[in-house]
Amino acid sequence: MANFKLTYATMFNPPEELHTGFDKAVANLKANMGQEYGMLINGKEVFADDKFDDHSPINTDWTLARMQKGNATHAQMALDAARKAFPMWSHTPWQQRVKLLRKAASLIEDRIFELGAAMAMEVGKNRMESLGDVQETADLIYYSCYQMEKNNGYIVEMGKDPLVGFDASNVSVLRPYGVWLVVSPFNFPHALTGGPSGAALAAGNTLVIKPATDTAWIVRLLVDCFRDAGIPDGVVNFVTGPGSTLGQALVDSPEVDGVTFTGSFDVGMKMFQDFGKRNYVRPIILELGGKNPAIVSRNADLEYATLGIVRSAFGLQGQKCSAA
Repeated sequence: MANFKLTYATMFNPPEELHTGFDKAVANLKANMGQEYGMLINGKEVFADDKFDDHSPINTDWTLARMQKGNATHAQMALDAARKAFPMWSHTPWQQRVKLLRKAASLIEDRIFELGAAMAMEVGKNRMESLGDVQETADLIYYSCYQMEKNNGYIVEMGKDPLVGFDASNVSVLRPYGVWLVVSPFNFPHALTGGPSGAALAAGNTLVIKPATDTAWIVRLLVDCFRDAGIPDGVVNFVTGPGSTLGQALVDSPEVDGVTFTGSFDVGMKMFQDFGKRNYVRPIILELGGKNPAIVSRNADLEYATLGIVRSAFGLQGQKCSAA
């Protein structure tokens, strides 16, 4: 695939070796289904008393993985680890942070067949949309790295003070918020975890990642890429469990300095209200989905327009914010 760049636009005409690699990865994953995966807190595997089995929507008899049903105690452990790691990570030169993130993105690309196959099995996406999600994740992380480099870490000299006889200089410096919470959805579990995570990490924040329970396995495999890239312990923490208990404990905690959430309108608005009850302002980024009108003009190519609308409306059964 030396001359092939996988995107959502090119995925409909892939080279044969892409199918071969994907099929091999599916066979390997099916042969090793049902393993138990811990949460990852301060670089250590953490296991809860309660578990839940992650089943495939393709075949509900497939137990893909056994995951941990974390609780408020585990939420606090993850927040404590992220808080402890924050001084070290935020003072790491931005060039080093970018270097580690580029390595993580490269590992995602190296593991694209394994990750894409796992996503197809866990989410139910077709193979090309699954592989596209994985590649998009690497691209989003690369983009955050590119922006840091393009803007010199967002350190900008603002010029001299214009007052006569008053010698002063001003510098604009990017400062991280602290502990950032990423709550990701089931439909794009890689891109909508890895994208905001990469941006937060590049800026010097530490992370607690809480995926949808339906896609806890694939997000754990993504977190392994961050760990294997050499990002220090405690910088990226991964917890799994119900939103009503584990998730609520994270949102309610004053230790969280910012949130990125993608999901339903009802859950997102409740999170917005709960997060805003504190005595100080903290950033919260919400993507709450939607549907998109498709307008076909009189001069459009009807064949291509029809194909595009059908793919948009029925890809992943329309369960995505980009659906027509």
